[in-house]
Amino acid sequence: MMSEFTKEELELSPCKYEYLDHTADVQIHAWGDSLREAFEQCATAMFGYMTELEYVEMREVKEVEAEGHDMLSLLFHFLDECLFLFCDDPFFIVRKVKITEFDGENLRIKARCYGEEFRLGKHPQGTEVKAITYSNMQVHDNENQHEVFVIIDI
Repeated sequence: MMSEFTKEELELSPCKYEYLDHTADVQIHAWGDSLREAFEQCATAMFGYMTELEYVEMREVKEVEAEGHDMLSLLFHFLDECLFLFCDDPFFIVRKVKITEFDGENLRIKARCYGEEFRLGKHPQGTEVKAITYSNMQVHDNENQHEVFVIIDI
């Protein structure tokens, strides 16, 4: 059953991420007009590595929450919570991630993930993401630069 979403919820952000070659894994480089947007883009990129996002409909929304003790652990736990959605039963593939609360001072995030149940035949199978890693993880947040680098274990 399709949920009712507002026009704003269904609006997709422009792509602000890329995949960088990395030995045996993949590195995501994501950026935005704010650190919040860079985190959203990074999570979207992770799902984009699992399937071609244009095949994913926004039929349902699932909420995730994450906390950290510094900005790197916040990013790690946020992505890990998003990845858990796909690992749950049934598998949930996400087309859009919208952070509703980004508390950089207390290091907490709440987000809404829009997508649907993953189904072979409808969703092209990309590469399985096994885990998020801290390896070479970077968060840059200053007035000229809001970007993150994350290596995902594939």
